[in-house]
Amino acid sequence: MSFLGYGSPVVRIGLRLLFPAVLFSLLMGCGYRLAGSAENRLAPGQSLWVAFIANTTVSPTAQTVIRRALLEEGHALRGLYPAASLADADLNVSGSLRSYTTRAISFSAVDFAREYRLTIEVELELRRRGTATPLWKGTLKASQDYPANMNLALQRSAEEAALAAASHILSQKFLTAVEQSY
Repeated sequence: MSFLGYGSPVVRIGLRLLFPAVLFSLLMGCGYRLAGSAENRLAPGQSLWVAFIANTTVSPTAQTVIRRALLEEGHALRGLYPAASLADADLNVSGSLRSYTTRAISFSAVDFAREYRLTIEVELELRRRGTATPLWKGTLKASQDYPANMNLALQRSAEEAALAAASHILSQKFLTAVEQSY
């Protein structure tokens, strides 16, 4: 066998060093990159103002629940704190509730509704203080299932809990969409 044949120790060591370098260079040239940019990052410690959410639906409380969820999720997930006023805010969220629907999704053997689904659709816009163009603008949708009840007070309570849960889901989607620029 020759010293520089395929099975020689020098060739094996060379291949072991060359293979990772080739693999790394191929992966670096494939075009993958992070979706978000530094300007889209919501840095902890910034203040957030959520304006009154316009409501074109039948729910009298939905805009308040959505506003509260946006503030709570902004604080819990990104370290944003509520601003005292629009003038004090680093970030400003505005929007409108476009759709609020409930529909039965399952029925009992005697054809009574057993479970409902609440779906909200909200158009939101986020701006940084002092900028004319929005940082993010879009429409998001979230839903939550809740049980039916013959007692109307319990039924309404379950619907309100579903609205709160759907609002938190929507707020999480909003924060993710802002940072990923979708």
